[in-house]
Amino acid sequence: MIELSLQYISQGKTPEDHIRHIEQVCQAGGRWIQLRLKDTDMASCMNAAIQCRNICDRYGAIMIINDNVSIAKAALADGIHLGLNDMNPIEAREILGDNFIIGGTANTAKDCIKHIEDGVDYIGLGPFRHTTTKKKLSPILGLEGYQKIVSEVRLQNSKTPIVAIGGITKDDILELLKTGVSGIAVSGMLSTQDSLEEKIQNIKTLITEKSSIKS
Repeated sequence: MIELSLQYISQGKTPEDHIRHIEQVCQAGGRWIQLRLKDTDMASCMNAAIQCRNICDRYGAIMIINDNVSIAKAALADGIHLGLNDMNPIEAREILGDNFIIGGTANTAKDCIKHIEDGVDYIGLGPFRHTTTKKKLSPILGLEGYQKIVSEVRLQNSKTPIVAIGGITKDDILELLKTGVSGIAVSGMLSTQDSLEEKIQNIKTLITEKSSIKS
């Protein structure tokens, strides 16, 4: 079962930085990892993916690869996260099989509904605010955007988890959870060693408490 409360999206100037941060997050209790390497050659991506797989295996963490279906398959990842301009989830499912987790990026209710029709396992909805981790940023959603989109999607009777993403800080989490999202994806917040274990536990506690209130 996916631990859909908190996803760490790797960050760093080099593949080695990404791997170091992933290990630190896993040591501190992170259990859902997305390896997101951009502008990196295939050999370096593959090497990093193998290292990430080994780390995730040691800590019992879910490993997601961003964008690259062939590397996800070769590195025995648990899943793939596809951007709006990447391979269609249906095609990815045909290549990877039913046991792979497939996530998809969304910026609108229309994106979400299309992903649901295409059989994704979760949706990464964002960005919440401006973030420097992405070069071509979709329109900022803010709290009002999340409230509107999540409400529209739930009217379709879909239970597909929606995860908030994009420039999120710890002070945003509670208000974001009130919009009905299932979890939070963060990058910069967990890419430093400062109080990592405490940060991760606090986020998980907030999500757990909010989920128990809803149910």
